[in-house]
Amino acid sequence: MYDLKPFDSLKVGDRAVMTKTVTEADGALYIAATGDFGPVHVDDGYAAGTRFGRRLAPGIMVAGLCTSVLTAELAGTIGVSIEDRFWFTGPVFYGDTLTVEVWIAESHPDTRTIVWEGSCSNEEGLEVLKARATLKYPRPKPAPMAA
Repeated sequence: MYDLKPFDSLKVGDRAVMTKTVTEADGALYIAATGDFGPVHVDDGYAAGTRFGRRLAPGIMVAGLCTSVLTAELAGTIGVSIEDRFWFTGPVFYGDTLTVEVWIAESHPDTRTIVWEGSCSNEEGLEVLKARATLKYPRPKPAPMAA
């Protein structure tokens, strides 16, 4: 359940990829959990009048896919996020199949942090999200002293 990858096992250039189709159910669960009832996400009539012409999946929900791939596939679950930056570079519609790729861009042993970056593209190859964030790792527990 928990992937306790130690800081020292993470290397610059390590990467992971996941593909996921964004569903109406994903959006409904996210919106219900967060209260993000922006009309562009929930109101067909409103969304039809926007430059997108139809409802969008919530951007932060899509960004969460990056962090999911990061913790589940790449960096483990013990690092704590201390800075997250996301750029929403294209629309994500319900039914889009996204390819999410994350990689370790920097490692800073002195502060026990890694900087990871990510990119998310739809099935047409259009990049819809870029990410850059920092994870901080705890110091290892000291070994027990011999009796």
